[in-house]
Amino acid sequence: MLDREHLMIQQLAREFAVNEIAPAIDEAEEAGEFPDEVWEKLARYGFTGCCIPREYGGQGGDFFSSIVMMEQICRTSVSAASMLMANSLSGMPILKCGTEEQKQKYLRPVAEGKKRCAFALTEPGAGSDTNSISTTARPDGDDFILNGRKTFITLGPTCDWAVVFAKTPIEGRKPALTAFIVEAAWPGFSRGKREKKLGLHASGTCDLIFEDVRVPKENVLGTVGGGWKVAGSGLSAGRINVASQSLGGAQGCLDEAIKYAGERTQFGKPIGKFQNTRFVIAEMAAKIEAGRQLVYSAAQMQDSGQDALLQASLAKYYMSETANEVAYKCLQIHGGYGYMEGFAIERFYRDLRVMPVYEGTSEVQLMVISSALMK
Repeated sequence: MLDREHLMIQQLAREFAVNEIAPAIDEAEEAGEFPDEVWEKLARYGFTGCCIPREYGGQGGDFFSSIVMMEQICRTSVSAASMLMANSLSGMPILKCGTEEQKQKYLRPVAEGKKRCAFALTEPGAGSDTNSISTTARPDGDDFILNGRKTFITLGPTCDWAVVFAKTPIEGRKPALTAFIVEAAWPGFSRGKREKKLGLHASGTCDLIFEDVRVPKENVLGTVGGGWKVAGSGLSAGRINVASQSLGGAQGCLDEAIKYAGERTQFGKPIGKFQNTRFVIAEMAAKIEAGRQLVYSAAQMQDSGQDALLQASLAKYYMSETANEVAYKCLQIHGGYGYMEGFAIERFYRDLRVMPVYEGTSEVQLMVISSALMK
């Protein structure tokens, strides 16, 4: 399924993950912060702008290229991949809905890895139910006055700006959702404390707080009241991205289990010689490969311009749930050592737990899938 170009991207991403990310990941987990020097190398290799057109500082690759890259990064570090996804998730709406000036000012430095952009939709009282968003933006002269709070924001602690969604008053209608590009340096923009999470320790997460932030009208992304279109422009891509993270993480777990099963000796022989261990490994390999085909199919649909909403939800649901099943079984193969810090499987086990939660929970994916099928 991979052509020559995609095979080259796959190899480059795998080598980068092994040579640059793997040596730094334990220290990054301990510090709770991804190293700037590794991020800068990610940018130099073009990973921060993989599928952004060259005229906006990217590599000009297709969406499938970014999925292949994400899978390989995730085989080593889910934290690194989650940061790349957040950067991409916020960049794509600017690419699809932004003005030429916005693309040059805000998308180019993000694609080049010089700046970081967060995607700020979720609130303390509004997750999948985005109708409950309470952040507001009221017009005032040439600006909007932004007030509210966003939560669980990946890249929140280090972002230079964010794509923020807020309710704006519309004459003769109910308040409607509008997207804004909001710079972190503007007065009234602040950040909550770094969240202490079960996993993804090297990927910073925090609340973003807006207190009477003046946002120039030229920083409206798309149209006033057109926020749903902006949010939806990256919906399928975001879910396929999470599916690819789950795929890479599951493959990383399997890699570790196969290696451990060949080294760990019990009852006079490696545990990989026992039929039960071999059958568990074979079953996991089959499920991962089935998920890979589903994820790749969804990515190719996205590239072809087809409506990939159903395929994206199928891929996200199946692969995120499968990744957690694989992590569980691979930790079991490791026995007591799998429960100890310092073993990669322990980190994978924690990191992958979020996959059925963010970018739409598994329950939301089942709603989308069943609705599409029962039309």
